[in-house]
Amino acid sequence: MSYIATITSKRQLTIPSELFKNIKLTRGDKVLMEEREGNIILRPASSLVEKLAGSVAVPEHLKGIDIDEAIRIAKKNHFGKRAK
Repeated sequence: MSYIATITSKRQLTIPSELFKNIKLTRGDKVLMEEREGNIILRPASSLVEKLAGSVAVPEHLKGIDIDEAIRIAKKNHFGKRAK
């Protein structure tokens, strides 16, 4: 199905609600956009995460830790005290 949306003067685009629901987006989600043969392909960023799952080794110090805690530790190590 095709949808029509208008690009604002700030280059913003509103995703039609039916399409938003169909691809299971929620408020605050990140999306990936790519240009392919003059067309814009839009997809949830989570699709990239799912595609890459298992392709990156988990550092030894993060193995066996809850994913949210591992993310917190990784952010703290990367950004220092700024990350919470």
